[in-house]
Amino acid sequence: MRKFFLMLLIPVFAFLWFNCDSNKLEAPSGLIIELLRDPSQAVITDPRPEFGWIVNDTRRGAVQTAYQIIVASSKERINQNIGDMWDSGKVPSNQSVNLEYNGSPLTAGSSYWWKVRNWDKDDKASPYSVAQEFHMGRLVLLPDKSEWVGTADGQYLLENRQIPEYHEIEPKEIIQLSKSHFFADFGKAAFATLKITVDSPADNDSLIIFLGERKTAENIVHKNPGKSNIGYKKIILPVKKGKHEYTLNLPRHISHAPNGQELPAHMPEVVPYRYVEIINFPGTLRKKDIKQLALFYYFDDSASAFKSSSDTLDRVWDLCKYTLKAAPFLGIYADGNRERMPYEADAYIEQLGHYCVDREYAIARYTLQFLLNNPSWPTEWHMHTVFMAYADYVNTGNKELIEKYYDELKAKTLLALEREDGLISTRTGLINDDVLTSLHFKGKNMRDIVDWPAGTPEGEKQPSNHGPTPEGERDGYVFSDYNTVVNAFHYRALVLMSKMAQAAGREKDAVYLSERAQRVKESINRLMFDHQRGIYMDGIGVGHASLHANMFPLAFGIVPPEKIKSVVAFVKSRGMACSVYGAQYLLEGLYNAGESAYALKLMTSNSRRSWMNMINVGSTMTTEAWDEYYKPNLTWNHAWGTAPANIIPRKLMGIEPLQPAFRKFRVKPQPDGLKKAFIKMPTIR
Repeated sequence: MRKFFLMLLIPVFAFLWFNCDSNKLEAPSGLIIELLRDPSQAVITDPRPEFGWIVNDTRRGAVQTAYQIIVASSKERINQNIGDMWDSGKVPSNQSVNLEYNGSPLTAGSSYWWKVRNWDKDDKASPYSVAQEFHMGRLVLLPDKSEWVGTADGQYLLENRQIPEYHEIEPKEIIQLSKSHFFADFGKAAFATLKITVDSPADNDSLIIFLGERKTAENIVHKNPGKSNIGYKKIILPVKKGKHEYTLNLPRHISHAPNGQELPAHMPEVVPYRYVEIINFPGTLRKKDIKQLALFYYFDDSASAFKSSSDTLDRVWDLCKYTLKAAPFLGIYADGNRERMPYEADAYIEQLGHYCVDREYAIARYTLQFLLNNPSWPTEWHMHTVFMAYADYVNTGNKELIEKYYDELKAKTLLALEREDGLISTRTGLINDDVLTSLHFKGKNMRDIVDWPAGTPEGEKQPSNHGPTPEGERDGYVFSDYNTVVNAFHYRALVLMSKMAQAAGREKDAVYLSERAQRVKESINRLMFDHQRGIYMDGIGVGHASLHANMFPLAFGIVPPEKIKSVVAFVKSRGMACSVYGAQYLLEGLYNAGESAYALKLMTSNSRRSWMNMINVGSTMTTEAWDEYYKPNLTWNHAWGTAPANIIPRKLMGIEPLQPAFRKFRVKPQPDGLKKAFIKMPTIR
């Protein structure tokens, strides 16, 4: 039997079986308030925020048996260990997350400081943690972006989220193409502007600057994007005589998407680019003269790591991790540079990956709340908000969102569209104004999507956002009134909503939702499964069977145990006949069925439908589609393609919570195809 070497470094201190009397707790670390790691760079609107920390168990074996939180109205008082706003006293508890403030009222517009200490099993107290500052309430609203607020000293912050900040990055390489013509490669694309130092011998001169995501073989910025949104920008920069530093003033991005996001006026505009081409530069361009001014949301590169015996898998992991660092530059999970708009399915995949590469939860919570009130059009996307809420709960253990938005989340399961056997349809006249109002949907064309992009029917001209073949990324899916994929999502949404009802103390609702889920599952297996072929059809009365009609039931636990073999065989026969979005559920279904070797083969493939293809064509972030061939107007900066960032930790390495906030967790690796692997994965604990 082949041996597999597995290393896990998981900062989750839920189970500690050691018995070392000499082990003592050190000062708590990793402080968070309202899930924010740096609350001094945010504004908190919850009048009773929750506190959390990491039990600092560097010597392995120490356990927390009690804690004390103090909150002060000034830095001087917190330095003296005086909790004039709240002193919890010594509280016997091993809890270290979601501890609610219980002191004097916190005033909007004021700043406070807090810290914590804890006690070990021998009743010995640790030192206090480093104090953390936080701001309460709305301070000064910006007229153009109400979610941005200003502090008294003129700093702009975000409510309940960290602020994106600009980072100066030097180029990896500079090539001189001619006397005054230079080309710089920053190694990776980022949403950025450019800072450049120019020593000009004369006034009234200008540089011609091109910023681009890809280059030509001649080492110049690629300036023929075709139908794609693989961008480039041309900027004319007037320069003055003498040595001066300039930051490019890029044209403001104006989103025409319904929920498009734009940077506020006080922030310099950014575009995605890796390469810079400069014409008419005087003298020699040095690395210290030019900086990519990259806009990143708060990100801790050291929070996660992955290394395996597969160089290809490692490169795929790095691609996805970097995408999750670079893509949330707007402080929300948006879909890339073209629309800059949040979509539910995109956000869910980004959320899962973000949890696995960084100890970050606030941006997912904000995105979920935004999407509950500003949904997009696909049927399945509405149900993804239920998925997002459950992912938030199971990773943070915090029930506030469930309790606050319970009715909205329940509506998002689409129970209102059910018939007696539990199946739902958007095509049988049940969508009325009351349903749309309950979903906060302001559009008029809610419809099933299955996957995207669609294909181009024979004889028709290919649109820029469709695939070239009739089957598109849907494997030729045939739509019907009662759609298998939509009902698979309905089943899964009911299952997760039942769990959240239980968490919220709604016992009767939990039972009701669970029973409805079971009814949907039975109906899918009775009416949508072809027993002769042993596979699922695309819908009731449809003879066609697609990859999607089978991979979603496999991912969501709908397939009866005795039918898994035939369904898996069909799924494997179709290959990667889905989009980068569909790949999330294809891989999840394969690992759920124990098909780890085949799942790894898909993640490490070099075919056109692969993450390596994204790398091979030159992108440094995951792309909107597998290739321009499949979606001519694609972008090269779309985080819904980051499935391996969560599949590798959750499924290949098998690290998943069994109880909310990783209070109890399981490690069940499926490493078939690898000789060794190491992972470091963050959690709230």
